[in-house]
Amino acid sequence: MSPMTPTPVLTIGFDLDMTLIDSRPGIHACYLALAERTGTYIDADLAVTRLGPPLAEELVNWFPAQEVPAIADLYRGMYPSIAIAATPAMAGAWEAVEAVRAAGGRTMVVTAKYEPNARLHLDHLGIAPDVVVGGLWAEQKADALRAHGAGVYVGDHVGDVRGARTAGALSVAVATGPCDGAELRAAGADVVLDDLSAFPAWLSGYRTAPRA
Repeated sequence: MSPMTPTPVLTIGFDLDMTLIDSRPGIHACYLALAERTGTYIDADLAVTRLGPPLAEELVNWFPAQEVPAIADLYRGMYPSIAIAATPAMAGAWEAVEAVRAAGGRTMVVTAKYEPNARLHLDHLGIAPDVVVGGLWAEQKADALRAHGAGVYVGDHVGDVRGARTAGALSVAVATGPCDGAELRAAGADVVLDDLSAFPAWLSGYRTAPRA
């Protein structure tokens, strides 16, 4: 690298649900409220075992396809008053984001969640990424990761692994969501951590490791 060439800023992306936040309690409560509001049975216990994909992919299991857009709007409108306060941070979430900042890097959140609700979660928990992009799932996440020069993407789902790989970013997976470590490795994750508590130590090693 030429002395005149600036060193690229380390940019690391994170997924939201089941990576930075344990959204199961809030989403569970919101599905129960939606079921009561619409008079339609929803197995909330089952729904929260498969978080990650877009909302519509879950709603189609309970509502006719033609009703899903309107039901999704209803759910998103109910969500802030029901789900935000009920949702805690995942273990190590604050520390992971702060580790990137302490290393002089930038953080971004790229999530399939409706972006205004994603921002409400982050504000409520005091997690402050530099960039938040919502409404993107799996390979779609690569668009945002590439646009902001993210070299690493951290997520809990095989869809997050696909997004990282499509973007040409290192895939760091945490086994805190619906996909276990074996599934994440099989999908092509470069690194699998038990949870974000292990991320600062991993980041320290990553930053000091020689690059090919």
